[in-house]
Amino acid sequence: MGEKSEVGKNLRKEETPTPKRSAKKPSASKSGGLTKSKSGTSTTKKKKTVALDLQSIKLPECLTEANLRGDAVDIKKSMTELATIGSKKGYITYEDIDAYLPAEMEGFDSNFLEMVYETLEKNKIKIIEKEPEVDESGSEEPVEDELVERMISEDGPAIFDNNSFNKDGVKMYLKEIGRIPLLTPTQERTLARKAQIGDERAKQKLVVANLRLVVSIAKRYIGRGLSFLDLIQEGNIGLLKAVEKFDWKKGYKFSTYATWWIRQAITRAIADQARTIRVPVHMVETINKINKIRREYLQEYGNYPTTNELATLTGRSMEKIEEILQADKETVSLESPVGGDEDSSVGDFVPDNEMINPEESAMLMLLRDEITEVLNTLGPREATVLKMRFGLIDGRQKTLEEVGKYLNVTRERVRQIEVKALRKLRHPTRSKHLKTLMNYLNK
Repeated sequence: MGEKSEVGKNLRKEETPTPKRSAKKPSASKSGGLTKSKSGTSTTKKKKTVALDLQSIKLPECLTEANLRGDAVDIKKSMTELATIGSKKGYITYEDIDAYLPAEMEGFDSNFLEMVYETLEKNKIKIIEKEPEVDESGSEEPVEDELVERMISEDGPAIFDNNSFNKDGVKMYLKEIGRIPLLTPTQERTLARKAQIGDERAKQKLVVANLRLVVSIAKRYIGRGLSFLDLIQEGNIGLLKAVEKFDWKKGYKFSTYATWWIRQAITRAIADQARTIRVPVHMVETINKINKIRREYLQEYGNYPTTNELATLTGRSMEKIEEILQADKETVSLESPVGGDEDSSVGDFVPDNEMINPEESAMLMLLRDEITEVLNTLGPREATVLKMRFGLIDGRQKTLEEVGKYLNVTRERVRQIEVKALRKLRHPTRSKHLKTLMNYLNK
């Protein structure tokens, strides 16, 4: 075994934090919030910023550009804010990391992720799955690993999608992976070492032993447009990537490292496949942030924020907020059934503004008949010129040159024939019927 780095010595990921027991779950806000002293008076808690050594962090190529999808990105500043949040709680969750370092960003670099973990660990900030639960008595219970068997009984309706075939498939899959024994830390390091030198058998064992981790993560994304089995499949693809890129010498726990890749694969698949009309990944990130702000606003004030309030909260223009909200709307098919009997569809209730009403259609038919009758009073060549020049044959107006080629005459001769024919049509004996219909249509 090679010499371990300082990071490898100190970096031991734990799935659950060990926060101090308190009578009430602490709440942190951007402003620091209010805390009560022993005397009962409220004192303002100043926001503490953690000083990080960010000189050693090398940003991936996708972030060294001056602009990323139209939004300037300062990852180092974001990491400082992330560490500040973690220092207050003693830990951070993967959701916290996602908020500042989106898993969907293009050009994702595993070395950059390792440096993120390294920086957080140097500041003694643990990375956990989710916030610890707090019971009514005030004691915090550690987050337990979700067992596959428990998922069948507790989350059956959500993961089965009301489909008997899907239900059987999920049950069979969960039953199969439930029989696979978990790896000990020693076994995990041994397999990771063999996998790194190209042992395909070791890679397969490492993947199979962590299939439950994929199920546990995929469960959190139910209801976002993909079925549970599809979420598992995409998560498994992320797990395969994690096995290929995992470096056991760094000292990371494989499940912690793989979680990032699994989440990235699932969120990318949701962005690419969940919608009928694909929304770009960067827009999906923005939509998720806007929706999170709307939920927080609803919890605090009891109603959703207006477009103007969202613009103020996010620092964006109202036009941009409206564009984001429009992109978040679900696409509805015109063939979608309406009502319980499903005899009608959405398309039956959508008006066609370009459709001509029956009365106007009848008048146009009468006008066409009158024009045909009037043109029949002209000479054959004059009638042909007017029909071609005004598109009465195929709906397309012909040029003087096109009409001349058709009649084998010059452009000037065509113009003369047209002027003479129009002069004849203006005669009262021919125009009186046409004027009546035209006046009605122009109302």
